[in-house]
Amino acid sequence: MPENNLKSAQTDTTDLGQLKISVTSTLGLIPVQDATVTISYKGVPDVTIEQLHTDSSGQTQTIDLPAPPLEYSQEPVEQMPYSEYNIQVEAPGYEPVMVSGTEILPDVTALQGIRMTPIETAPTEEEELIVIPDHTLYGEYPPKIPEDEIKPMDESGEIVLSRVVVPEYVIVHDGVPDDYTASNYYVKYRDYIKNVASSEIYATWSENAIYANVLVIMSFTLNRVYTEWYRSQ
Repeated sequence: MPENNLKSAQTDTTDLGQLKISVTSTLGLIPVQDATVTISYKGVPDVTIEQLHTDSSGQTQTIDLPAPPLEYSQEPVEQMPYSEYNIQVEAPGYEPVMVSGTEILPDVTALQGIRMTPIETAPTEEEELIVIPDHTLYGEYPPKIPEDEIKPMDESGEIVLSRVVVPEYVIVHDGVPDDYTASNYYVKYRDYIKNVASSEIYATWSENAIYANVLVIMSFTLNRVYTEWYRSQ
């Protein structure tokens, strides 16, 4: 099917979401100007539906893209509540980047950040591929490991802080808790909260529902930081 007919057919039968892309360098987050951004459906990667260019701030214009009906993300359903797109970015002097699986929900704007590596600092000349997995509310993942509501304290003399102290970094263990061979990564607290929230919340939810879920994520994270991380230092 020709690309114009393909896009028209999708638009006529679905809602619309928005997408804006920001492209920066891995060296100092410098905006990458005049980058060519090619967008295609994940299921039809060889058919280009949009081609954009970044401005002096490294950003593209905001575009409309077909998305499933809004009600799919408002209550549990079997249908995928978002549409998936591939984004390929090329720019002079940088290694090309492909992001597969950018999720577009109806009536909201997805902000996709892409970082490009300058050729002179790149270890290889191959295209970098970033694959976004299924959203945790839709994909099939192993069940979470159950935990005791009340955990025994191994040591006496625990210190209770007089106020909430938010750390700059948190440690992310890349494995199950008792896998001591798995790597630990230091991730900025703000980035960690954003990443967890975007994986566990749909942006189409009400503002109060989003606030409530983010507060739960922050509370749970801080609880683990101070009951597990600091006690193990």
